[in-house]
Amino acid sequence: MLGLKLSIFRGHSMRTRIIKILCGLLLLAVVVGLFVFCVSRLVTNKKSAGIIATNFVGYDFARAVTGDSSDVTMLIKPGAEAHDFEPSPEDIIRIKNSDLFIYVGGESEKWVEELLKDNEIPEEKTLRLMDFVELKEEEVVDGMEDVEEHEADEDSDHESANHGKDAENEYDEHVWTSPANAIKIINGIKDKLSKINPENAESYTANAQKYVAVLSEIDRELRDIIAESNKKELLFGDRFPFRYFVDEYGLAYSAAFPGCSEQTEASSNTIAFLINKAKEAGIKTILKIELTSDKLAEAIADEVGGKVLVLNAAHNISQEDFDRGVTYADIMKKNIEVLKEALE
Repeated sequence: MLGLKLSIFRGHSMRTRIIKILCGLLLLAVVVGLFVFCVSRLVTNKKSAGIIATNFVGYDFARAVTGDSSDVTMLIKPGAEAHDFEPSPEDIIRIKNSDLFIYVGGESEKWVEELLKDNEIPEEKTLRLMDFVELKEEEVVDGMEDVEEHEADEDSDHESANHGKDAENEYDEHVWTSPANAIKIINGIKDKLSKINPENAESYTANAQKYVAVLSEIDRELRDIIAESNKKELLFGDRFPFRYFVDEYGLAYSAAFPGCSEQTEASSNTIAFLINKAKEAGIKTILKIELTSDKLAEAIADEVGGKVLVLNAAHNISQEDFDRGVTYADIMKKNIEVLKEALE
């Protein structure tokens, strides 16, 4: 009887040990599985980070230079206002994990400067579009709403007392609006990526040359159109982000607001000035930029018997155009047609 009890006890003890071993193996499998999952997620996140650009032009230029060799993403959502963007914590993590972070610079992207100052992102993995061109100060021209004066007394009567006065220490950040500048920026992106990934340098160079050839032809067409036109002045019932464009091609302009203005309502003085300017200069095409209200431009056009057209500054594009793969070059080709009508 005692032997039977000992046999039963030993059998129970053996089963207990087997169960413990199996439980241990199961726990080990779970731990290993979680580890593999986490590592795979880190690898996936690192791969998907690739190149991140804050706005459409940075995205498009990087996409053109890299071709299919790298993942390129745009930080702001298609159709969103580029000047109001603020990054989320998740955006910051993605930027930190990126191989290259492309941003414009200027007042609209002060948050990037803060990240750089705090060493949140390594400067050697960043590229600033404003570094590749000769910068111009943002200006207030005749008839344009003066931001400081408007804020001081929105309802006061004023006659643009700061005619021709440049905004102190504020550079116009819309450097890409001139195709000639876009070419410089694309070559800058090509050089930067070639240093980061020298094994792909030959491909980057070939891709950049191909896109530069397209933009060079656009630049030539613009110069020909302007040279053949008797009119050399544009009028915007909107913000004006085309300082680099008009300076490059020798055009004059009038507009309601500076390029980065947050104002949407023009004073009666500004509206009257633009209407009179259009009548005096015989301007029938009133321009506005993409993704903004046409209310002011339509009001001016109604007064002068004209029409409203969009001259696209390529800050951003609609979701539909983004899905269709519209490029900066596509936008500039449409701008050529708009410019032909505006200068007739």
